[in-house]
Amino acid sequence: MSHHIVEVKDLHYTYPGETRKALSGVSFRILHGEAVGIVGANGAGKSTLLRHLNGYWAPREGSVRIGDYPVTPRTVKQVRRTVGMVFQDPDDQLFMPTVFDDVAFGPLNLGFSPEEVALRVTRALETVGAAHLAERPPHRLSGGEKRAVAVATVLSMTPDILVLDEPTSNLDPRARRKVIELLHGFVHTRIVATHDLDMVLALCPRTIVMREGRVEADGPTLDIFNDAELLDRCHLEKPFSMQACPVCSRATLPARQP
Repeated sequence: MSHHIVEVKDLHYTYPGETRKALSGVSFRILHGEAVGIVGANGAGKSTLLRHLNGYWAPREGSVRIGDYPVTPRTVKQVRRTVGMVFQDPDDQLFMPTVFDDVAFGPLNLGFSPEEVALRVTRALETVGAAHLAERPPHRLSGGEKRAVAVATVLSMTPDILVLDEPTSNLDPRARRKVIELLHGFVHTRIVATHDLDMVLALCPRTIVMREGRVEADGPTLDIFNDAELLDRCHLEKPFSMQACPVCSRATLPARQP
């Protein structure tokens, strides 16, 4: 299924007015059905990279290919039919009077009939457990509800590739767990940029580590997270679930009194 493949070759990007490159020679290939975590410290280039994957920015140096299409200004429409992007801040995606209108926005712009749009909205909201929010104004939702609806706005367009930027940020534990369960249920390609390494451990068999705009490592997630030298070099910590509790490890039982 070539339309699911993401291929980045020698990608460079410098923000206007700056001299330091935000991306410097990034290359990787992601195949159909893979779930890949992209991790790195603040400023490593994660969000900049993601914006190239759905055509928000077209490559100036290097190339990005989504399935059969190189990402260029001319192919943006086709690329965005394939790649669904969930931004870090849900408010960047929720701007219509009601949740239904927000989730319907994408399919309407793709030219589907009103009946098909309504069906897609219903399915997407049911998938994220937010059908009861359809008539609510987005600004009245909780953080977790906004995140779920933002995912629904993408699912309503039935993308082959789902790209998410910090999908669990600012969520309480229950909402975070729901997001992870939802992503487990997406059967196509998933690319997740995040600081939540425990989520990457739970969701992504493969991890790409970025450092100062470059790919520092790319491999099996467990191998990456067990490489203490790599994590230290990239200013990362092991997932909490892989760390020994410092209190428990120091604790000793009191001697039994006779």
